[in-house]
Amino acid sequence: MRFIVLIFLAFILISLFSGLYYVWKDRGTSDRAVKALTVRVILSIVLFALLMIGFRLGYFTGKL
Repeated sequence: MRFIVLIFLAFILISLFSGLYYVWKDRGTSDRAVKALTVRVILSIVLFALLMIGFRLGYFTGKL
C-alpha cells in the first residue's frame, strides 16, 4: 500500500510541475495548464480516498 501511495505522490508532483511548465511556456494561450492541474486535483482526491480506505481496513496504523 505504501508503494501505491508513493506512486500517486510522484504522479501528483509530475502533474504539478507540468502545469507550472505550461503556465510559463504558453502564457495563457492554451488550456494545457488547466488540464494538468485538473489531473493533479483528481489524483489528490483519489489518493485521499485511498488513504481513508487504507486506514479503515487497517493497512495503515497511526504509527510511523
